[in-house]
Amino acid sequence: MKYYNGCNAILIKSCKEMEGSYIDYVSNQLKRPALLIGPVVPEPLSGELDKKWANWLSKFRSKSVIYCSFGSETFLTDDQIKELALGLELTGLPFFLVLNFPATLDSATELERTLPHGFQERVKDIGVVHSGWVQQRHILAHENVGCYVCHAGFSSVIEGLVNDCQLVMLPLKGDQLMNSKLMAMEWRAGVEVNRRDEDGYFGKEDVYEAVKNLMYEVDKEPAKSVRENHKKWKEFMQNDEMQSKYITDLIENLQSLSHKTFH
Repeated sequence: MKYYNGCNAILIKSCKEMEGSYIDYVSNQLKRPALLIGPVVPEPLSGELDKKWANWLSKFRSKSVIYCSFGSETFLTDDQIKELALGLELTGLPFFLVLNFPATLDSATELERTLPHGFQERVKDIGVVHSGWVQQRHILAHENVGCYVCHAGFSSVIEGLVNDCQLVMLPLKGDQLMNSKLMAMEWRAGVEVNRRDEDGYFGKEDVYEAVKNLMYEVDKEPAKSVRENHKKWKEFMQNDEMQSKYITDLIENLQSLSHKTFH
């Protein structure tokens, strides 16, 4: 709380439609007005996907590929990497797995060390394991990518929602935990990988079950409801008028706040 004593307001990258009751709670607790920026959906894509990845993705059927990434600042433990990789293999679906490591480590050495023995040879026809930057938004927008396994960082969730990629969330820290609960339990627009309560452990079967529920049972519950809700939120996110209104309101609120503060 003390960190907010010197501020007059808080800015939140969200909107009432998405997190209204939670925003009100935070504002009341901090005794500061919450100024909303809106979801801030990325601008339309420019440029093309690298031919290497475009050619690889083109080998598979529509909406069949799993893209899995945890961003550049979230690093999995050795055991988590092993179980995640084996879980993706269990699905039998093609997958593009991005694993990043701290800058002080050599990524090639770490991939060799952490991936299960024989894994890359077994999945060479249907799986890619990559470390480093990739054109994530272009990959998610590709017609053959149908599932996004991610850490539920807010920007990642938004990127998943505005594409036709079903969201499987594996939160590891901070706001990822709350974002995942919001998406899976309130919006019901994605699913969360099951974890053990006492220590957060997940196994390969947990990854497999989460993906299977969305990718193999598309005409059954809960996959059907998740897909319908995903579509609803995608349409909401792509409403340019809504986003413009939040920016306009933000400017007006900032001007009003400035007037009150300095006069």
